[in-house]
This record gives sequence, C-alpha cells and structure tokens, in this order.
Amino acid sequence: MRLEDRTCPLSTTVRQVGEWWTLLILHDAFDGYTRFDQFQESLGISSSMLTTRLKTLVADGLLERRPYQQGPTRYEYVLTDLGRSLRPVLVALAAWGNSRLPAEDRTMVLVDATTGAEVEPVVVDAASGRRLDDSEKYVFAAGPAATGGMLARYGPDRPGGRPDSGEDAVKSGYPQGS
Repeated sequence: MRLEDRTCPLSTTVRQVGEWWTLLILHDAFDGYTRFDQFQESLGISSSMLTTRLKTLVADGLLERRPYQQGPTRYEYVLTDLGRSLRPVLVALAAWGNSRLPAEDRTMVLVDATTGAEVEPVVVDAASGRRLDDSEKYVFAAGPAATGGMLARYGPDRPGGRPDSGEDAVKSGYPQGS
C-alpha cells in the first residue's frame, strides 16, 4: 500500500468494506439478519469465512456482537451507527448495478416503503441538493490533513485545488507545505 493510500478516505474505506463477503453480510444485516446461521444460510458462505468476516466487521465497529441466548451462549450481530451509515453506499452500488440492466432483468429494486413506487437513488450535496455525479462540477481537493501524495494529486495547482502555503492556507486551516 502506498503511503498516501493509508490516509485516503477511498482507500481506507475499500480496505474496510471492499471485500465481496463483507458487502453481502452488510446487505443482509440491513435486511434484518442478525444471527450467524441466518447469514450462512442466506449467503451460502463457509463457517470459517463467515467467522472471519464477522470478526472483522465487529473489530471495525460496523457490527456489535451481543449475546441473545445463555447455555450455550449464542450471539447476534447488530449494526452499529457506523455500520448503518453505510446503507446509502450499498443503495448507491445496487442502483448503479441496476442502471446497467433492462428493467425486466432487475432482481432487486429500491421502493418507497409507503407507496411501493420504485425510486431512483442519487447522491446529492446536502447544502444545495445538487447531484454530485457531474465530475466537471465536483472534484476532489486536498483536505486539511493532506500531505505528500495527496497534495501532489489534489493540491492548489489542480482543478478545485486549495492553497497549501501562505496566508490563504492559514485562513482556511489547510496545512502549509507538504
């Protein structure tokens, strides 16, 4: 892993949830599955792989392991607030997958729970309500903690770049230098 990947939010997120089984387990958790045997039956995953993935999801703070039965003790895996915050990401991934298919070939669609009408999820800016899928209007820029590779890639000389030195950087709270 490159040094700049260790601080890149995309790289760190993919490292945490980018594995095939992880996304499917989270999808099942959003559908209300909490128990080992439910996940295993739904996914057809081996016990050892499921155990590994669940331990990682718990260690990463996405699921919480709670006892639900004594003698023998059995555990359930419940989404945490952090885990629940990933739902829009999974919804967007599913919508992207569906967008490439004819309507009759879609095996799962997102619908309004009240009306049953199919909805089209989009990612928008919370402040303006504008869609973020236009790569000319919205670009990544170096953040306050950016150093080295991130500044080289997204620094002040790039579209949408922010200052990395001088008075403007001090005013904006951005780091000076690389």
